[in-house]
Amino acid sequence: MSIARKPLAFSLAALMAVPSTAFAAGQHVLPPSQVAAAVVDHVAKQDADRSAVREALARPEVQRVATTIGLDLTRAKAAVETMSGADLERAATAARDVNRQMVGGASTITISTTTIIIALLIVIIIILIAD
Repeated sequence: MSIARKPLAFSLAALMAVPSTAFAAGQHVLPPSQVAAAVVDHVAKQDADRSAVREALARPEVQRVATTIGLDLTRAKAAVETMSGADLERAATAARDVNRQMVGGASTITISTTTIIIALLIVIIIILIAD
């Protein structure tokens, strides 16, 4: 029995010593160009989201509401640069709604809806500043 164990143990040790990457021969699940393209797309989307939030924060109506509730817009604009993930997506969605509402003209209902959206955008930014 011990005679059979020694060759088996030696064989297993030799197989474990050979790196598994030698068998992979440089194969990738995704080509590097596809990974690079996905990263570039992700960065471009985040830049577009930040741009939408900055555009909304630059609007006089948003600045008026922010001043009314005592929000420091300088800190809010700085917070936009550090946002990412779901927080950035929520803020960008709210900002795009604000930007769309302000461009489209306004009735009293639209102004009321816009004010609510602006307030939500500012609340999201306040939450991020507080963290």
